Amino acid sequence: VVQLVDSGGGSVQAGGSLRLSCAPSGYTTGDYCMGWFRQAPGKERERVATIYIGNSRTYYADSVKGRFTISHDSAENTLYLQMNSLKPDDTAMYYCAARIPYYGWRCPDSEYEYNNWGQGTQVTVSS
Repeated sequence: VVQLVDSGGGSVQAGGSLRLSCAPSGYTTGDYCMGWFRQAPGKERERVATIYIGNSRTYYADSVKGRFTISHDSAENTLYLQMNSLKPDDTAMYYCAARIPYYGWRCPDSEYEYNNWGQGTQVTVSS
């Protein structure tokens, strides 16, 4: 099991920006998926964005398209989520997740397919 350390959350006003980071503590090899999920109080956890390291194919939830950008720095082996134009509805605990190893052409949809999770970082957006 690879330990994921996620960070970068905070409190911002609507329209602001934050960048989340996630770094695996162990060595990763082969192809795998990484991404971000979020869970707001009283709501189910939802997939926000994922990236398949094998071909850089990305997925974005409709609610964040055009505002969030997921990226992976292979040299630093760090995952980022740049969040712009934040809205109060983006308020949630954000979790970094990874499926290691994974061989396919796009990342799994279900959170249950991900076998490594970060501890979560809180994002709060005020109006």
